[in-house]
Amino acid sequence: MKRRFIPLLVCFMLIFAVFLPQDIGVAANGSVTIAEDTVNIRSGPSLSYQLVKQGKKGEKFTIIKEKGDWIQIQLSAAKTGWVANWVVTKSSNGTTTTSTTNSKKMSAEANTDQLRVRSGPGTSFRIIGYLNKGQAVSVLDENENWLKISATFGEGWVAREFIDTKNNNNNNNNDSKEEDNNKSIGTGIVTETLNIRNEPSTTGTLIGKLTKGTSITIYSKKNNWLEINYSNQRAWVSSDYVQIGDKDKPSTSNGAIGTVTASNLSVRSDTSLNSDIIGSVSKGQKFTILDEVSNWVKIEYQPGKIGWAAGWYFTREKGNSELAKDSKVTILHNGTNIRKDPNVQSNVLKRANEGETYPIKAVEDDWYEITLPNGTNGYIAGWLVTTNGTGPGIDKKGAEGYLRSKTIVIDPGHGGIDTGATGASGTLEKELTLRTAQLLSDKLKAAGANVFLTRSNDSYLPLPSRVRLASVHQSDAFISLHYDSNLDRSIKGMTGYYYHSYQKELAEYVYNATNSQTRLKSRGVRSGDYHVLRENQRQAVLMELGYLSNSAEEMTLKSGQFQENAATGLYNGLARYFKEQ
Repeated sequence: MKRRFIPLLVCFMLIFAVFLPQDIGVAANGSVTIAEDTVNIRSGPSLSYQLVKQGKKGEKFTIIKEKGDWIQIQLSAAKTGWVANWVVTKSSNGTTTTSTTNSKKMSAEANTDQLRVRSGPGTSFRIIGYLNKGQAVSVLDENENWLKISATFGEGWVAREFIDTKNNNNNNNNDSKEEDNNKSIGTGIVTETLNIRNEPSTTGTLIGKLTKGTSITIYSKKNNWLEINYSNQRAWVSSDYVQIGDKDKPSTSNGAIGTVTASNLSVRSDTSLNSDIIGSVSKGQKFTILDEVSNWVKIEYQPGKIGWAAGWYFTREKGNSELAKDSKVTILHNGTNIRKDPNVQSNVLKRANEGETYPIKAVEDDWYEITLPNGTNGYIAGWLVTTNGTGPGIDKKGAEGYLRSKTIVIDPGHGGIDTGATGASGTLEKELTLRTAQLLSDKLKAAGANVFLTRSNDSYLPLPSRVRLASVHQSDAFISLHYDSNLDRSIKGMTGYYYHSYQKELAEYVYNATNSQTRLKSRGVRSGDYHVLRENQRQAVLMELGYLSNSAEEMTLKSGQFQENAATGLYNGLARYFKEQ
């Protein structure tokens, strides 16, 4: 009886197994690579499970199975864990993919002289060195507007338009022709709302508009038309409404006067402590600064003898030789203080409004001395204004210090099956929010902030999970990024939202800086009953960065220049908020 029963039992078990409930996870298929600097690996597929390990950026693990937005991975022979799919990149068996930068191992060279190298991807970051035309560098990382490079003096970021890249393993003629076509001949600033056409003629088809203040890269010129790149295609704009000039290419002389502060300072043959000493200067001596490279200044230390000295041993005074007769500043924000002296403790002489212009009389450190309508002089901080191109630019200093070690959670709205709004020409909100988030993340990381994205790829994440990330990481600020839509396609502009009263100050700082940088129509800051704000116990703001339903605004929003400006504005707003805390 037993012998007959055993085969029957085996058959029954096999049949029963077919109808057993299947785990919703997916069988092992490939591996994952940690995409963030530090990622929590948990005992189960939820943020509520216990932490079992922290993964570091670049670590790879084999996939066991997937469950919703979570992936089970093999940590060791006897240990597994779960990681959220929005903080890793996946590769399948046999088709492992690596990042563009790593696989191509790009080399590059500067296509202009005295190209500024900055500590981060943006013009608000400090200058750490210069490249000369033809100087070779290695590309370490990239986003759509900036390249992180390695040069003889270290690592830094440069504007993509002033660098020619090439793959070490690809030198065919077609690539060379494509590189030539991608070389720019300069940059410019749009001075009025400007039509974009598909050919260099007023009869060309109108394909979009550029707002006043937008920076453009110029690839060629035909009569009074300029060729630009717009929405991944070549297009044309009238040169009558473009102020030509490189936005991040320095002049070689600023005419400022420097006073030596060291008792005895060596003058060297080059910009390095290892270069030969060719002379010396003493405390109190004054020199015209002829050039400046990586915190070194070029001076004529004796009649007819020129050398380099450490710039940190000089104080700066007013220098008018750098100013053209028509140099002016334009106010960026309403209520900007014009002060009696060049410091924030000085008495306020006047409050200026956005768009007002004043002649520049001189430059003193980070301040412009300007002439007021009544003939008196005042001072205004250089980071609160723009110049007309002939005046010297002043970089905003200190932002990195206010952001260092702050924990920022960036929430690119929507993702995966949730596409969000769809633009008039098909732009998906979920793709645009991720673009903006990645550009902002690069800037914040370069400033030393701890940055976490609620998603780093096209994946769906429930709203409670997004909020939970702010709590888990004890964020100092939570920034939710969105693009708006309305049945009335004439509506346009930017809006900032908060829910709790303690979130209002952050929302105002972030909104004001972003709106000033992008120059979209201002719809203001208001209370909004959004889950990521209402259920958030941390400082949080939700930004609607423009209307995709407005066809003209949609073209602006998806342009590379708007994305750069939006990320810069968000970055500056966060820095100003933390500065005041």
